[in-house]
Amino acid sequence: NNRPVRFLIDTGANSVAMSASTARSLDIDFESGKRQIASTANGLVPMYKVELEKVSVGPIDVYNVDCAVIADPGPEDILLGMSFLGAVDMKREGDTMELTLR
Repeated sequence: NNRPVRFLIDTGANSVAMSASTARSLDIDFESGKRQIASTANGLVPMYKVELEKVSVGPIDVYNVDCAVIADPGPEDILLGMSFLGAVDMKREGDTMELTLR
């Protein structure tokens, strides 16, 4: 929704993931999504699966990105998972990671 956010890159996450409270603050209508159960490091938790129209990181735009909105407390930070990262090439050199659209 054209709002800047901070996130963590998480290659172990199947999709972008965020807490319900974060989704609400970004005006994401997650409750109309498909209700499911997610297996997380903290066990099984309720979640909604939604599709984000567009996720942008710098000049990179990826469209129709799957997102898991996890019941609160959920992840403290937004996790940028493989539903976004699968569309980019990642190159890491020292402390720097460069993403380029495939």
